[in-house]
Amino acid sequence: MRTKSVIKHAAEAVLEASLIAILVVGLMAATAFAGKPSAGASGSASLALRLVDDVNGNGAANWGDTITFDVSSSATSSVQVSVGCYQGGTLVYNTNAAWYSGNPFAYMQMMKLESGAWTGGAADCTAKSYYSSGKRTITLRTLSFHVDA
Repeated sequence: MRTKSVIKHAAEAVLEASLIAILVVGLMAATAFAGKPSAGASGSASLALRLVDDVNGNGAANWGDTITFDVSSSATSSVQVSVGCYQGGTLVYNTNAAWYSGNPFAYMQMMKLESGAWTGGAADCTAKSYYSSGKRTITLRTLSFHVDA
């Protein structure tokens, strides 16, 4: 009789452990997918370069010009845009600004293409729109562009 009780108790313990394992795996899977954008998230965002001050009037981005971006997204968080420009593999320009309604620092969305490290010449640049979700950074769009001398 005691043997039946021990076997029944062991079977119940195995069943309980199995249920707990299934719950843990389910929670881990849900956490892993929670911060990822849906397949259509990147399609619901746009990022386009716009010249604000075209110093030489040629209609293209040049060193010393001021640019901004037309940004749209269905993201509910504040969208950021970062720009990095390189000359021969060396980072010569790096900036970041937020795009959201009522931003008191909206003037930072106007980016003059020059820096202490970039005193002239052409550069290859990449702009990235993104937002933060917890500890994750979700990239919406990237845009590569060339800046002439």
